[in-house]
Amino acid sequence: MSAGRKPFAVYAITRHGIEIARRLLPGLPGADLFVSAKLFEGAPAGARQLPLPMGPLLADTFSAYDCHVHLISVGAVVRMIAPLLRDKKVDPAVLCVDDAARFVVCVLSGHVGRGNALAERVAALLGAQAVITTASDAIGTLTVDILGRELGWTLDDPDRNVTRGCAAVVNATRVLFVQECGEPTWWPLERGLPEGVEYTTSLEGVDPSGYEVLLIASDRDLQKTHPAHFENAVVYRPKSLVLGIGCDRGTPTELVMRGVENLLGQHGLSMKSVSAVATIDKKLDEVALLELAARVGTTLRAYGAAELDAVPGIENPSQTVMRHVGTRGVSEPAALLAAGADRLLVPKQTYTEAGAGRSMTLAVARRPFAPRGKDARHE
Repeated sequence: MSAGRKPFAVYAITRHGIEIARRLLPGLPGADLFVSAKLFEGAPAGARQLPLPMGPLLADTFSAYDCHVHLISVGAVVRMIAPLLRDKKVDPAVLCVDDAARFVVCVLSGHVGRGNALAERVAALLGAQAVITTASDAIGTLTVDILGRELGWTLDDPDRNVTRGCAAVVNATRVLFVQECGEPTWWPLERGLPEGVEYTTSLEGVDPSGYEVLLIASDRDLQKTHPAHFENAVVYRPKSLVLGIGCDRGTPTELVMRGVENLLGQHGLSMKSVSAVATIDKKLDEVALLELAARVGTTLRAYGAAELDAVPGIENPSQTVMRHVGTRGVSEPAALLAAGADRLLVPKQTYTEAGAGRSMTLAVARRPFAPRGKDARHE
């Protein structure tokens, strides 16, 4: 569910629509039902009155719900919502159900707004047929604009090459998916890749001009490392990186943020791929680390000194750290533990600034990566 939005609004303006709504509500937790004032006496408990014409109400509710289920004709709904449309990145899903509950039509936001999936859900509740017109979903191929979203992946730039990528996949032209990190289940493991889509785990030896578009899952700054590939690519950011961090007590949040940005920038890594921040349990109340984790969109992970000291793979042990906190390292073993990795991507580095009076240590580990072996086209 989108932040600040309720899940479902259901609108009924006929007696049949009210009965369909009764069947839907148990399967749509948190749904608000709006029933026309003329028929309100027969509405289920908790329903809200729907004044007609309903355009003014929709102007208020349109951006307040993730999904609008209209038990109303498609034509009428299209005319009402047309003035309210802004952008596919923010517009909610809109579904229409006919008065006989035979069809559930996804009218708006099939991909980004999850309208297609929600149409299937509503259709299942009614024993109806979902009507999906989005090309990639209709033919069962990759959905370029939301690929990996359920796994936490994000698009590096949702406006860059995405439309072209969608067209390339739908038209089964030559497309290469390059997976440098992330979960292999971005496409069902039991299914072969769609027609035209090839797969590899490395950009080395790949001629970007040989493909209509590249789809790349990476936590690297490809614009710097592979500019020609980047130019012809849709880039996804899996949540593959873990930051291990230790710092002096009272280190300011902005100093920590600059330290992290400096570290990732030096090593060509994307902040968008950071999935966790890890440290020693003695720092579990450190404000800067808590705020760093919040900005990344996660909670701060903390481990005891003995657990950290026992981790294999500490590359830069420190007896000074051992004397102060009881472990040979904090940032390196914390990153390894939280990532489930056995080696570091970026070993410990120290960061401070002139006159800051505080410093921190930072390390990065990458979550282990299991490629889709059976789909490989290149080595």
